[in-house]
Amino acid sequence: MPAPPLPASPPAALPNSRPAASASPALPPGHDWSTFRVEFPRDRLELLDLLRERGVPVVISSPDGTAISTSLLGVDEAAQRLNFSARDDSHHLDTLVESDEAVAVAYLQRVKLQFDLHDLLLVHGASVSALQCRVPDEIFRFQRRNAFRVQPLLRHTPGARLRHPALPDMLLDLRVVDVSLGGCALWLPTDVPPLQPGTVLADVRIELDAQTQFGVELTLRHVASMGCADGPERGVRLGCSWRPVNPAALRNLQRWIDQAQKRTRLLAAGAATP
Repeated sequence: MPAPPLPASPPAALPNSRPAASASPALPPGHDWSTFRVEFPRDRLELLDLLRERGVPVVISSPDGTAISTSLLGVDEAAQRLNFSARDDSHHLDTLVESDEAVAVAYLQRVKLQFDLHDLLLVHGASVSALQCRVPDEIFRFQRRNAFRVQPLLRHTPGARLRHPALPDMLLDLRVVDVSLGGCALWLPTDVPPLQPGTVLADVRIELDAQTQFGVELTLRHVASMGCADGPERGVRLGCSWRPVNPAALRNLQRWIDQAQKRTRLLAAGAATP
């Protein structure tokens, strides 16, 4: 049977659909998932359109841990199919298709979107290939941050120095976007070879200020677009979690976060003063 054709453009609406009985995102037992569920088809379509229009990275993973980072090409309303970009040289694609089920995760600013994918199919077109699946019956929307994060002041930009895990000769000096006791976010320019979620970043030197510097390992958890598509600073946000941090470095990190919070409150109070 021939594969369904690639869509020429995304549709304007999705039909009404019934919530699927597939596994929901991992939440505490007995939690009311309906709090996070996007109820209406129109709302789900708008979120999918935002992912497509902004070229937001979407991480698709299967139950066995296989994962790829891709982007949404469009939605075929008539066939009820999503189309994600697919690279023919990605050996993970076959594993995802064989699993026939996966979870997609993407980030729109401070909101995490998660939805199940079913009936996966790899389709080859004349000029582009796509990973197809059914349009999801459910999309869950979560606040992304579960720990207080501090955005550093622009006059002193903390950085992270490391070697690219796939290109050891490439030394990276990345800007730290925000910091928490659970991890940090780094800004990766688009001219740097991309990194995949799940990658362990070893021998990272974090330099928050002259007094707060330490070596650590990071685990890359997710990738999200940053800046305007045609802006001067195009890049992606690397959301990372700390691997075990030694107690001394952890105390220095806590002290730095406390001081950053105090500075932020002082600046806010000064701006509010007439």
